[in-house]
Amino acid sequence: MNSTMSDRLQPGEPVELAPGIRRLVAPNPGLMTGPGTNTYLLGEREVAVLDPGPYMPEHVERILEVAGAPVRWILVTHTHPDHSPAAGPLRAKTGATAIGIAAPAGPHQDMTFAPDHVPENGEVLNTDEFELTMLHTPGHASNHVCFLHGATRLLFTGDHIINGSTVVIDPPDGNMNDYLDSLRRLREFSIEAIAGGHGELIQTPYEAIDWLVEHRLRREAKVVDKLSQRPNAQVSELVADVYDDVDPAVHPVATRSLLAHLLKLEEDGAAVVDDERWRLTGASPAG
Repeated sequence: MNSTMSDRLQPGEPVELAPGIRRLVAPNPGLMTGPGTNTYLLGEREVAVLDPGPYMPEHVERILEVAGAPVRWILVTHTHPDHSPAAGPLRAKTGATAIGIAAPAGPHQDMTFAPDHVPENGEVLNTDEFELTMLHTPGHASNHVCFLHGATRLLFTGDHIINGSTVVIDPPDGNMNDYLDSLRRLREFSIEAIAGGHGELIQTPYEAIDWLVEHRLRREAKVVDKLSQRPNAQVSELVADVYDDVDPAVHPVATRSLLAHLLKLEEDGAAVVDDERWRLTGASPAG
């Protein structure tokens, strides 16, 4: 796949990434969404819409215009508000089969998503034009699913992997150990490129996966270092030191990932918490 094919990220402007694969960016740019949520349209005679995005009537209408053929399937990577709320309205207009995992309890979830089919890990969706292998990849969200396109080996990763940024791991639904395990499992598959939920294609998939794992482990080591200097600290007291390399404007969001790191250390037996104050146990965390 030619990287020049994915140079545009303009809302409402479809870009062909490969034969039968188009990207349409939703008009919801922002701090957490970048240029906007990537909606993907797979197939030409019958279309699968992957991550229909937030419910914005103009985006739903644009999906139907760009599809140019019956929409038969709606695929959802996870139920955060910028990825799945348009599924219901799109299903009502098309009668398409909604595929994904329903939202878990908790804040920042799209409770309107009602799948017609819940995929098993490794299950394959076969159509006349393409096949997709569905991979359960918890971590960013407990119900996160990636989709691997058979012919192109393009991996649609939702918010598991995105270009240009790391993603927030937000407990209790987000889990750092699960996230690292899910990243490592992706190395078992043949992947040509990564199509994330935001940003451009990633043309070096294994390098991106390895970098993310190493980045999280480096951040974990920094958490351990700062907590050793400040035992019995609260999360709010650690965030500025642990994330001193990022814009302070994002520290409120970084606080959630910091908590995910601390909870991983707790799962590993390397940290304990008492009355929201954390300290190390002296045990080594899992890699």
